[in-house]
Parts: sequence; C-alpha cells; structure tokens
Amino acid sequence: MYSVRLWSVRHARGLNSFYRSFEALLLRLNPLLRAIGHDRLERPVAAVEKAVKGLLFDCRMCGQCVLSSTGMSCPMNCPKTLRNGPCGGVRADGNCEVKPEMRCVWVEAYKGSERIPGGVAAMREMQFAVDQRQQGKSSWLRVVREKSGGA
Repeated sequence: MYSVRLWSVRHARGLNSFYRSFEALLLRLNPLLRAIGHDRLERPVAAVEKAVKGLLFDCRMCGQCVLSSTGMSCPMNCPKTLRNGPCGGVRADGNCEVKPEMRCVWVEAYKGSERIPGGVAAMREMQFAVDQRQQGKSSWLRVVREKSGGA
C-alpha cells in the first residue's frame, strides 16, 4: 500500500488531471444524482470512493479530501494527522520522526505539488481541522453539493 501511495505522488499531475475531469462529470450528472437523492447515494458512493482512494492514497475517508491541495499525498497519513504542513520533526533524510521508516507526508506532498500546475500555491491555503462528523462520508458527493450550490 505504501509503495502505491508513493507512486500516486510521483504521478500527481496525471491523477489531478483525471480528478478534475471526474469532478466535471459528477457536476454534469448532478441533476440525476439529486433526483436519486444524495443521501440515498451516500453509502454506495462512499464505498466506491473508499476502495479507489484507499488503494491509491491509503485514504482514511475523512470526508474532507484535500489531495489536490497536497500533491496527492493524504495528510491523514501523517501520524500526527497534520493538515497544514510538517510538524518540525522531519528528519534530515526527509523521513517522519514518529515513523522513521516512512517518508514525511509533507515532504511527499511538496514533491507532488510541484508536479501539479498551481499545486505549490494550493498548499499555502489554510486547511480547517477535520470535522469528525464527516468521517466515512463521500467527499465526492460533498464537492458536488457544494459546487452546485446545494451544500
């Protein structure tokens, strides 16, 4: 799983491009999604999202995905779950102070962000603390609701 997570960061540009296309498709499908009912779709969509993002990013299903802002490196994989940059305990070799065998999530995030147009600038945006009520919910559906004006 860890090697796939690193692969995802190395391929951040392509994955981000794919996600932008996928998001546009979901937004076009929103009238249908709304007709079926976002609440009714929550469980099956979240299950698919968990499988896909779990494989590619070792996703924790926080429900507030920021992968596009973190170079396709999920900040929830940080042992301290820091969402706004490294803790200051990054070792000289770029590994984590808590899990020395693991690369710092934020070192990887920066590398991935360099591959995405506007990615480094996106990393500078403040991320809010995780809303635990969103745990396990689909961030795909949340984005569709927010961007279509039906938050």
